[in-house]
Amino acid sequence: MKRILYIQASPRGARSASERVAQSYIDALRAKGAIDLDVLDVWTEDLPAFDGAALEAKYAGLAGTPLNAAQKAAWAAIDALGARFRAADEIVMSVPMWNFGVPYRLKHLIDLVTQKDVTFTFDANGFGGMLRRQRAVIVCARGLEYVDGTPISEENLDYQKAYLMSWLSFLGVGEIKAITVEKGLLGAEARETAIAEAAALARDLAA
Repeated sequence: MKRILYIQASPRGARSASERVAQSYIDALRAKGAIDLDVLDVWTEDLPAFDGAALEAKYAGLAGTPLNAAQKAAWAAIDALGARFRAADEIVMSVPMWNFGVPYRLKHLIDLVTQKDVTFTFDANGFGGMLRRQRAVIVCARGLEYVDGTPISEENLDYQKAYLMSWLSFLGVGEIKAITVEKGLLGAEARETAIAEAAALARDLAA
């Protein structure tokens, strides 16, 4: 049974364009056979703080020094999140664009799990991603249409899709597919058309 880690990054739930398209993808996967779905909603998940104890645990680990009790507890919570990534066969993400980037709660999750021996390794030879057997599908929703060669282009203003693809690649994910849903701020008709077109692409990708 395929294990899917589904990361939801919009607080809008079923009203979210990215979530609606990602759900179409997941429904299409489920139609092909049973899946084990692990939903990680960054808005309802009790994400631990990356504060003093966690930061000190990180540097103690890098230095190879023993962790105290508070540091061990902080790092155990971080590693438990990382374990969900390591256990997945596929990572699916539904992500709205906020101020040309990603929502701060998603950045919080990324900062937690992007740690040595949690999702990547590091030694004298450099970095090595630990998620090499996983694949990923990311659904990115934007309010406007991003057109190459204009001031509103992915090259100029995309710190959403490009960032997520670079992050997943750093973690070792070799196959990353991205679906964009644009024109969300250009009226209900344009929004629904964009969602329908992206959902069709998502279903084709699942097939």
